[in-house]
Amino acid sequence: MDNDVSAGSTAATPSVSTLGQLALGITLLAFGIGHTRVIDGVTAADAVSIATYVGGIALFVAGLFALRRDDGLTGTAFAGLGAFWFTWGVGAGDAVSANAVGLFLLLFALLALTLTLAAGGAGTFVRGTYGAMFVALVLLAVAEFGDSAGLAKAGGWVAVVAGVLAWYGATAPVAGLRMAWPGRGRAAGRGVTAAG
Repeated sequence: MDNDVSAGSTAATPSVSTLGQLALGITLLAFGIGHTRVIDGVTAADAVSIATYVGGIALFVAGLFALRRDDGLTGTAFAGLGAFWFTWGVGAGDAVSANAVGLFLLLFALLALTLTLAAGGAGTFVRGTYGAMFVALVLLAVAEFGDSAGLAKAGGWVAVVAGVLAWYGATAPVAGLRMAWPGRGRAAGRGVTAAG
């Protein structure tokens, strides 16, 4: 097996984790691009179907399968984030206050923070996805509280980064792409520290 591909996965064996990361990545990309408004006429509201079915139902089911395999982190992440996306998708367009939306995003930012802290043994792309999602949700929550279009766009761009990390982290093992940064393993082997 290629040393750049994470242990336990090969190009021939996609898994529940791969499916879940792809679902998360696609949903984050649609959600983030909608908030950036970089594509004319596309808003976050246009991501409702993807959020409900791909990010909500498919991700939640992937979480249940992961929990059944005794993969606690992946199962908790996918089931929890599936609940987030499903709730966001079915609740989008409801007449609720901006503060209620901000609180909703802030509460699920706490889930993303928990996942980031719990993913210490997971790969760089998994930790990066959850960390970027945490930052995106905090920015979007503050944007709702303060009615700031600029912060909403910034949160959208961070969500796009999280989506790219999730998508690449899922695609790389099955496509045989690089999963390690060049030279990182050699420097660690020589005892070189980040500060030195």
